[in-house]
Formats: sequence, C-alpha cells, structure tokens
Amino acid sequence: MSSAIDSWYLEHLACPRDGGGLAMERGKLACAHGHEYPVVDGIPVMLRGDVTQTIPLAEMSLRRALDPTAADPRAPGLYLESLGIDEHEKQGVVELAARGAGAVDPVVSYLVGATSGYMYKELIGNLRGYPIPDIRLEEGRGRTLLDVGCSWGRWSVAAARKGYDAVGIDPSLGAVMAARRTARALGVHTRYVVGDARYLPFRDGLFDVVFSYSVLQHMAHDDVRLVLAQVARVLKPGGLSKIQMASAFGVRSLYHLARRRFRPPRAFDVRYWRPGELRREFARLIGASTLSADCFFGLGLQSADAAMMGGAKRMILGASNGLVSLSRTLAPVALLADSLYIESRRPRSP
Repeated sequence: MSSAIDSWYLEHLACPRDGGGLAMERGKLACAHGHEYPVVDGIPVMLRGDVTQTIPLAEMSLRRALDPTAADPRAPGLYLESLGIDEHEKQGVVELAARGAGAVDPVVSYLVGATSGYMYKELIGNLRGYPIPDIRLEEGRGRTLLDVGCSWGRWSVAAARKGYDAVGIDPSLGAVMAARRTARALGVHTRYVVGDARYLPFRDGLFDVVFSYSVLQHMAHDDVRLVLAQVARVLKPGGLSKIQMASAFGVRSLYHLARRRFRPPRAFDVRYWRPGELRREFARLIGASTLSADCFFGLGLQSADAAMMGGAKRMILGASNGLVSLSRTLAPVALLADSLYIESRRPRSP
C-alpha cells in the first residue's frame, strides 16, 4: 500500500482539526500539532477519528486506512468494506470483478443504484456505460471546483470535461478509489480525497466553485449548517456554490413523506427542506442565494441518462425536463420541483 502523494495535496490540504498545514511524516500526513492522517495508494484519508461520523461507511474507511488487515478478503483492492451497499451487492461486485470483461468498473456498476434512486434500479449490476451528466455550470477555463460527496466521481468527471480543475471528496474510501479508476478510464484528470464535508480538509479560499449533488439532503439540518459554513470558508471571495437539495413541496417528495407518515427522518433518510428555509440558511451561511429547479417527480433525473432508461422512465424524464424549462420563464413553478439547486455567492469582501 503506497503512501506516496501528489505534491498538490501537500500544498492545498489542511488539518481538519486545526486548519494547519501538513507534511509527510513516516508515510502519513501530519500537522504541527501531531494530528496524523493515513495515505492509501496516494489518496489522503482525512477523516477525523475524534468525532461521530455521519455515516457508518466513514468509520469503515478510517479503519481500513489505518489497518490493512481489515480488508474484505474477497477483493481487498476494491475496498468493499467501505462501500455503502449491502452484502448481496458486494458479492455481485466480486463476481463482476472476477469476470473482468465489463466496460464499467464493477464498483460503479453497483453504486449506480444510489445515483438516481428508483430510475436506476434495473441498471444495478448491469451498467453498460458511465452515466456522466452535463453539469449546469459555465465553462471552467481551468478554475478550481470541489465536488462534495463525489461518490464514484460522476460529477467530478462532468466538471473536468467542462474545463474545471476538479477535486472530489467523499467519506467512502471504496467509492473514492472507484472514482479515480473511472476518471482514468474516461481519460480525464481529477483528484480525490477521503474526508468529511463537515470538516473540509482544505486551506481557506481555495476553490472558485463548490458543487454537491444528492449528498446534503441526507444529513441532519445541523450537520448541513456545519457543511455550509465550511463551503463558505473554502470558497474564494466571490466564489460560487451550487448545491442540490430535496424540496418538501415536490409531488414525489410529498408522496415519500406520506409513506413514512411524516415521522422525523432517521439514519440516511432524505431530509426535505422548505424552499424559503433553504434560501435563508444558504444566504446566512454562504452569501446571496437563488433557487432553481433541478428536476420533478424524483431526485437525480438527468437528461444524459435517457438512453439508459426504459420508455416509461423516459416519459417521466421528459415531463420533468418540460417543467424545468417552464420554471425558467414562470418562476413559481420551480417551488414545486422535487429537487432544487441553490446557488450562493460568497461576498467579495467581509
């Protein structure tokens, strides 16, 4: 397990505990206060061991990074123990990897199930190509972008293709390794870090853009506020954040809330926010904020995925796209979207 590391990380990472710079010491990244972070095959694992994790796979990622003997023996190089999939799906990953003939990384073939919810159920284990969407940002022209909660790297790749110098961060070591393999397979340059969005391990004012999709909607409201404060910190003055969240007023959102009898969310349940609440909190913690519709009738529907969907799902996608277009001229329609984008601009001066 190599601890060699790209010099970019040494120049731009910071200790997630105290914000100090880092140096390589005995194969680990260490700050002046003695906090250490392992490096796994060139990937910095910047998770804090002194806080409660938001998701169990973060605990497994940290354990595996510190103790290689914690690897799942079926496929140690795939970091199965740190993937957010069930045991049946892990066995499917092992079998796909053993066959070695697929066009898609075996881990991605199963992680895709969490990419767009019910729209991708039939694709789990059967993916024939990488579903890379169009990221709704202007051309990057070399600007820096952080993809918070990157998972297998879908949006990081989309950003890199649009000209951004993209960095992805995720608490799953296995997902980050899959993201790196995916980027290499698709011929794009990206970097990845294993870390916690509540304690971003980057220096202040590093990124022009911070992007996040289908991540914060799973976090408790107080954790989201911690993340937003960190987003503001790592953005350059005048920098932009674009973050997807689930709205409480969407048709499918209301359906899911009714199914769980409007009980408080538990574990990895989606947290539904009211649009006005989103605008206020993002504006307070980052800067002036606007809302726009991402999609209707679900979370994660992307036009680029149409070729992978059956006829009924393409119809749902088409209806969603039509309403998104309508919302651009009739603003109140956006308030009925299931999935919203919140764009926030960090002030240029205090």
